[in-house]
Amino acid sequence: MRTGSEPTTARSALRMRFWLSAWGLIWASAGTAGFALAGRPGWAAACGALWLIVTVDMVIVLRHIRQGPRYQPGRDVPPYSPPDHSDP
Repeated sequence: MRTGSEPTTARSALRMRFWLSAWGLIWASAGTAGFALAGRPGWAAACGALWLIVTVDMVIVLRHIRQGPRYQPGRDVPPYSPPDHSDP
């Protein structure tokens, strides 16, 4: 039984988001190393911060992928309120 107003065929692009995060992780790591070797600590710190954000995003995406398509939140998460279909 559906309790929300989301479409029944909705899909999340988690695998695409994972590969984009992997691409970003490669570039952020290379940028951090490259700027550190070039003596640009500000840019190295910026790329390091980006690397940290991308890593956290990748961990969240992997967690959601492992939960599977049938993941249901626990009892402490209330369901969406059903749409109001009042006829005038």
